[in-house]
Amino acid sequence: MAGQSACLDRQAQRQLTSVISRDPEIVLAAQHLRHSVFAAEFGAQFDSSEPQIDRDRFDDYCDHVVVFDGETVVATTRILSWDGAQKAGGFYSEGEFELSGLKTLGASLAEVGRTCVHPDYRNGATIAMLWNRVGEYLQERSVKHVMGCASISMNDGGGNAWRIYQRLARSTMAPEALQVSPTLPLPESAMAETDSNLSPVIPALIRAYVRLGARVCGQPCWDPDFNCADIPVVLEVAAMAPRYARHFMGRGR
Repeated sequence: MAGQSACLDRQAQRQLTSVISRDPEIVLAAQHLRHSVFAAEFGAQFDSSEPQIDRDRFDDYCDHVVVFDGETVVATTRILSWDGAQKAGGFYSEGEFELSGLKTLGASLAEVGRTCVHPDYRNGATIAMLWNRVGEYLQERSVKHVMGCASISMNDGGGNAWRIYQRLARSTMAPEALQVSPTLPLPESAMAETDSNLSPVIPALIRAYVRLGARVCGQPCWDPDFNCADIPVVLEVAAMAPRYARHFMGRGR
């Protein structure tokens, strides 16, 4: 496909390519992957009228970043620009958080969401390619701040999500002016989790966010439809950790 970038994952002998697109066929393939991952790992509930598809009203206003192995979609995320959010009637995150502080950033703000990677491809090459494409988009559009939600399964009742939030909040909390509050906090039983012997199990994508320099904006929101907890994060592009900026965004080449 025109405009794709490619790299060889030599360990697995995979030919990975990536694209930013609104092409309906590519978006549909990404929606199939989203359904597969979110249903299997979170037990998410979807509209039964569109089997095997995760689609919502924001998709039509987003630019979709998609990584392929051959013809198969193996990773995806979507970017909703400030202009796109105005056309969509707001950001997706506004359904989960009170965003007045973040929205003062105006046109320099974009939202990344619905990020997922096939379980067999959660390695450095695939995630790096995904975020390299996101980085290209941010640079081309002069986006200065990126917000999004880091999703964690609630299959354990939410205890792990709360422990992850507590761990990250101690060292990566955003300035007060950019903090948000959830519309539906985690159940009290999850927030009562105090077992110091249990270490949080942090998903690979959240570790990648933190390495890039993302900061936590507030407590998690409970999303019953997706059976997950969403931790709000924001990343200031200019303050991105230099080591990972070079890796994911191609700076210094």
